[in-house]
Amino acid sequence: MNSILFLALKDLRLLARDKFGLFWVIAFPLLMALFFGAIFSSGESGASRLSIAVVNESSSSVAKQFVEQLQQSSALSIRYMSHDSARTLVGMGKLAAFVELSDSAKQASSFFLKDMPVIKVGIDPKRKAESGYLQGILTQAYFVLMQQQIMNPAKIQQAVDDLILQIDSSSTINPETKAVMKRFFSSLKQFTEYLSINGADSSSSFLEASPFASPPIEMEEISVDVDKPRSSFEITFPQGLLWGLLGVTMAFAMSIVQERTKGTYLRLRIAPITRAQILAGKGLASFLACVLISVILMTIAKLVFGVRVVNPAGLALAVVCTAVCFSGIVMLVSVMGRTEQAVAGAGWAIMLVQSMVGGGMVPLMFMPSWMKVLSNFSAVKWGIYAFEGAIWRGFSLHDMIFPLVVLTMIGVVTFTIGVTILMRYEQ
Repeated sequence: MNSILFLALKDLRLLARDKFGLFWVIAFPLLMALFFGAIFSSGESGASRLSIAVVNESSSSVAKQFVEQLQQSSALSIRYMSHDSARTLVGMGKLAAFVELSDSAKQASSFFLKDMPVIKVGIDPKRKAESGYLQGILTQAYFVLMQQQIMNPAKIQQAVDDLILQIDSSSTINPETKAVMKRFFSSLKQFTEYLSINGADSSSSFLEASPFASPPIEMEEISVDVDKPRSSFEITFPQGLLWGLLGVTMAFAMSIVQERTKGTYLRLRIAPITRAQILAGKGLASFLACVLISVILMTIAKLVFGVRVVNPAGLALAVVCTAVCFSGIVMLVSVMGRTEQAVAGAGWAIMLVQSMVGGGMVPLMFMPSWMKVLSNFSAVKWGIYAFEGAIWRGFSLHDMIFPLVVLTMIGVVTFTIGVTILMRYEQ
């Protein structure tokens, strides 16, 4: 029992002496608590707006009023563009959705909202949560328009009078039917007069119970040159690939620090090989491991789960560039401390933050705007973006250039920083 106690005390003393390792045990969890506290305490004012495009090709005044209602929503960030541009940006994942209003034979006309066009919504198929969120906003805007119409009984009464005149002048309606229709519209006119007298409360109650409150919304999942992902696995496997790369990164980072702490690296340094050869060998090993794990996972995805690859050449480039990226991160993480405990704590903390900020754990739509900007510094975000582009979004090689360059630059910069710190350790 005493031996166990002394061993436990020894480990606690070693941890206390390792100031860098102690930081990841005490200070980092505190910082994480403050970090997420800042996110969730920001409330609605700090929440990120849903980025959508509006395509208004309708000539009706109701469509214009509907768009004006959407503009007033604090939950939306609206851009106006053509149908083709909106469809392309949604398919590439640069916009969450587009809302299209256009005149067609299938007008959603009603007594309260005459000539209301069908609301066509093109949604990024990856963003299921945003789809329901956007439908709620569209329904609210539609409801507000109906309420405005009902709260203006003069317009309804004028419309009723016009309909009665049309019935009287019609030669195709028999007298009995005319009498029934005139009684109906006369009762409707009395109803609008009642709403006029009793105000907004009666109008709201009527709308809540009315079948007219359902907006004519048509949903369509959009991706470039692809109908849509054929299964959820086509959406989730890019995330799976990145988690595999994170695991490889930590495994190699720990192996490097173990070589340093156990003297293996020192023995390599006194061997008849140069430092450049040692570092190149480690970089090549981590690069090949990243490529291998990506190939294995994609083979399983293809053969077992039926995941298609729309752009094989783009996928090959994505595998190579993400391997370069995470090979560089391996070197940086391996020098985040002088002990295995410090590197393990720092490494997993960095990997988890990269994943959360990059959308691997927390959907970007639930993050405030400043976090979306911060996500641009996450290798996980760009890795997922590149894999999605090649697997199911149908990116051309031109579309993939930017994420691939970002991944490569992250790898080069982190590898350079890691080597520089390692050389200082040797001094």
